Amino acid sequence: MNELITFLKQSDIFYQFTQTQLELVANLCQEKAFAAGETIFEENSSSKELYVIVQGEVEILVDPGFIGVDNKTKKVSIATLRRGQSFGEVALVDEGLRSATARSMGKEARLLVIPRDKLIMLCETYPQLGYRLMYNLAADLAMKIRNTDLQIREKVLYGRKV
Repeated sequence: MNELITFLKQSDIFYQFTQTQLELVANLCQEKAFAAGETIFEENSSSKELYVIVQGEVEILVDPGFIGVDNKTKKVSIATLRRGQSFGEVALVDEGLRSATARSMGKEARLLVIPRDKLIMLCETYPQLGYRLMYNLAADLAMKIRNTDLQIREKVLYGRKV
């Protein structure tokens, strides 16, 4: 349990959590291993978990054919996530459909899986914990949005004919 708490302390989404708050979150975590190339979840599947990478890498992919861009194109990688990074965080806010596919890459990936319903209950029971988690979540999503914006700008600027 101490190893798990130490890991959570180093993870961005649990930044500035107290020891007690980390222990509460650790009690919700279930570790799960995914073989190289194994799909963690598919785009457009239901979302009920938050994932934190303990070991390995996870590739985030989107299907351009889903939005009618190109039905012949295979899934495109939009991000590679590593130790300490989280994904699936939108499930905490919205139980809608996943906007991308997540797949283990390279060697086996070990992930912490945190159920949405239990984490939300913890946030409601301990408002300071909930505030800190949602603040960290907002910061993480803002960084991801900025990164996506930069990628779009690059594509538009360098993909445009002059």
